[in-house]
Amino acid sequence: MPSDRATNPATEPAAGPKPVSRERYLNMDLLRLLTCGSVDDGKSTLIGRLLYDSKSIFEDQLEAVQRTSLSRGDKHINLALLTDGLRAEREQGITIDVAYRYFATPRRKFIIADTPGHVQYTRNMVTGASTANLALVLIDARHGVIEQTHRHSIIASMLRIPHMVVCVNKMDLVGYSEDRYEEIRADFESFAARLEISDISFIPMSALHGDNVVERSDNMRWYQGAALLHYLENVHIASDRDLINCRFPVQWIIRPHSDEHHDYRGYAGRVAAGVFKVGDEIVALPSGFQSRVKSIDHFDEKLHCCYPPLSVAITLEDDIDISRGDMLCRPDNRPHTGQDIEAMLVWMSDQPMQPRHKYALRHTTRAVRCLVTQLKYRLNISTLHRDLDATQLGLNEIGRVTIRTTQPLFFDSYHRCRTTGSFILVDETSNTTVGAGMILGPA
Repeated sequence: MPSDRATNPATEPAAGPKPVSRERYLNMDLLRLLTCGSVDDGKSTLIGRLLYDSKSIFEDQLEAVQRTSLSRGDKHINLALLTDGLRAEREQGITIDVAYRYFATPRRKFIIADTPGHVQYTRNMVTGASTANLALVLIDARHGVIEQTHRHSIIASMLRIPHMVVCVNKMDLVGYSEDRYEEIRADFESFAARLEISDISFIPMSALHGDNVVERSDNMRWYQGAALLHYLENVHIASDRDLINCRFPVQWIIRPHSDEHHDYRGYAGRVAAGVFKVGDEIVALPSGFQSRVKSIDHFDEKLHCCYPPLSVAITLEDDIDISRGDMLCRPDNRPHTGQDIEAMLVWMSDQPMQPRHKYALRHTTRAVRCLVTQLKYRLNISTLHRDLDATQLGLNEIGRVTIRTTQPLFFDSYHRCRTTGSFILVDETSNTTVGAGMILGPA
């Protein structure tokens, strides 16, 4: 039987890691992760358990959750209420919008995106997955692998999330059965063999009772792996960033016009990929003019080098006409430049996507108009079958398209660089995001 503390965290202080000092926090690695899965798989409860056991909950937050749980007649403290903040979410017991939560342990700091499980909110899941290093795919041990598990796993694969942890949750409801866990694991591995996922781990758990979440469970002694928090603290993410292909999309030109910085001209932006060092030779696109890095400024600090995802201001030895939307890169390692691209497109609007329709396209810091010239096929999420006869994409559907832009883009394949290989489509009338794309290459 689970302990009283596990079922009712308000009964006594949480065990777990001690609070982290500010200086240590600033120097720790950051892991971005998301939870995904079907409805009622326990995604919000799992995050609530992690937040509670890492002492990332203020006392007034815990008291508010406790009062709400008691008023609803729950037999235990409902930790899912820590992330389900919308009134509609609490009333229905589901997640509707993406909720971001932050916490830290002595080893690492984390940003968790709690994404919805309903099919109609798949577009919200894409939003949370776009910047994630790791995906937690939750599976209800009673139901096993279902269609929504396939859908979220395919999207995680398409978005090139480097690491995936399959959390077989609610093991307490199947008697902590090892046979049931192995059955689900074999089923998921058979499906995942068709996807491009390089690192998959499996953990049986009960988020409600805390089994294998922060500490190893006595109820599942047959499981010899690590608890979830231990895995999250130790998974290797340093090599996930692209440190080879130097890409710096220019976001803003800094001209202070002050006596102290009278001749200062800095090109501000966020490093998309690669490492830029003082003295490196660079080329500015689209002009093609070359220069060298004179200095790298990060707030009031002078840096010798910069790498993703730092936001910096780079100055050059030569005065070059550079504006927002231009890109700095290495002369011998340039991105593709062109107006025709081929991409996988996730449609996120109630209005269907139809070929020959015009949209605004936003890629890194560059904004252009575009035309969807062709829908090559629509992907069946459940079977991975390609529907070559499709004429449009509906809400949450995925297809392969070709796009022509009014101005050249500086892009890489999404497989090579997630930042320069992705874009969004915006409806020019309503100014709402209608599609998210992963570039495959030039059309």
